[in-house]
Amino acid sequence: MTERTGARTRRPARTVAGLLAALLPLAVAVGLYAFGRTHTPDYTSGLFGRHGVGVYDLKARLGSALMALALVQLLLGLWMYRRLPGAGAAPHRVPPTHRLIGLLAFLLSLPVAYHCITAYGVKFTSSRVAVHSITGCVLYGAFVAKVLVVHSRRLPGWALPAAGGVLVTAVALMWYTAALWFLAGSAPGF
Repeated sequence: MTERTGARTRRPARTVAGLLAALLPLAVAVGLYAFGRTHTPDYTSGLFGRHGVGVYDLKARLGSALMALALVQLLLGLWMYRRLPGAGAAPHRVPPTHRLIGLLAFLLSLPVAYHCITAYGVKFTSSRVAVHSITGCVLYGAFVAKVLVVHSRRLPGWALPAAGGVLVTAVALMWYTAALWFLAGSAPGF
């Protein structure tokens, strides 16, 4: 009888953790989407004193730095979990380095995301802009999911690589639909 009671108490805790890990990231993504669709964009806003093409260039460079940090994060994560071919076991300094680079990447993303959502909002004027807008919302939902998964011991083992994979993919898609697009000279701005 004791085993059944123990199994019953463990299952709801795992279900609550799984539900929280699914609903909170979804709420963040939907909240950003709702804000981006309903607020009035300010097309004249700047970023760190830059306006017009200068702000596009700055955001493209910050986005490229973010992409580089995301790739480093991916490699460090693979190394920590012994999924990086030929690398062997990761030294003890790799996990704190992974966390520090993750924090830097998150902080670097904030001014770019803030400018994007307040200056332009969530738009569907072209397929590139639509993908960029939706992916921006998903990116922060994925970040919340990854943080929840990292701090939970009750979620399945596949949850961490899935959350990390979505996060890196979102950063890559954001970079591809904006920074690379601008730096390649495809258009005068985002």
